[in-house]
Amino acid sequence: FRERYLVYKDLRDRGFIVTPGIKFGSDFAVYRIGPGLEHAPFIVQVKLPQEKLSALDIVRSGRLATTVRKYFTVAVPEAGKDRVSYILFEWWRA
Repeated sequence: FRERYLVYKDLRDRGFIVTPGIKFGSDFAVYRIGPGLEHAPFIVQVKLPQEKLSALDIVRSGRLATTVRKYFTVAVPEAGKDRVSYILFEWWRA
């Protein structure tokens, strides 16, 4: 819970509107302006530094994000530092 809250707080501190992302298979749906005013441009999955993220996980989440026209983002909270790193995946057609 603490790690997800750390990510939530960091995103809110950066001015984003954060809502549950369960319908996108993620931890959060993140808006620049807000629900009803725009579609959430980001879906965020929280992963701890020690958790593995397989290529299949990335492809699966990326394909889902692309289907719903969102950027798939992995948030990695750093324990004890109250700092969050983000990895944003942008997909394109070859």
